[in-house]
Amino acid sequence: MTPQSTIALGTRDLALIGLSAGLIVALGAVPPIVVGILPVPITLQSFGVMLAGLMFGPKRGALACLTVLALVAVGLPVLSGGRGGLAVFAGPSAGYLLAWMPAAYIIGFLATRAEALQRPLARSAAYLFVTVLGGVIVLNLGGVLWLAAVSHISVTTVIAGSLVFMPGDLIKAVLAVLVVRRVEALLTLPRV
Repeated sequence: MTPQSTIALGTRDLALIGLSAGLIVALGAVPPIVVGILPVPITLQSFGVMLAGLMFGPKRGALACLTVLALVAVGLPVLSGGRGGLAVFAGPSAGYLLAWMPAAYIIGFLATRAEALQRPLARSAAYLFVTVLGGVIVLNLGGVLWLAAVSHISVTTVIAGSLVFMPGDLIKAVLAVLVVRRVEALLTLPRV
């Protein structure tokens, strides 16, 4: 391999990945909201996934999500409601969790393209679009497909039930963009 094709993580990368993973874990301290329509709670951790990709880029955002998932796999109760362990990856919400990495990567990848936009409104609109694409559509697609498969409920029924998540997910996407735009006003974000 040539040096250009090697993925090297420096101290700054590791610190930002740890910071982002810590944010996702901290958001798990907020108790989940059980809506009863589907066996999947509403949590704030998807907001952390959105922020991870939008603030730190595709590689760091996805690796932050992988870090949290690894902590879950070894049994640490870092998910909302104090959940952890391998059993979580066989449960009804596993599709949402497994969609964290691709969601953060897509958000981060597209955000690096959107940061070239000079007009503030255009950049904010682009950030919102990529956050909704990755943080709402990709996360819910992964969750819906998994939930339909493990619960033997039709995909259309699961989609109808998951509509209850959409207003909250859209609010999280808007808040993520507002946070990132405010941070960008103060410093240059290191998206990688």
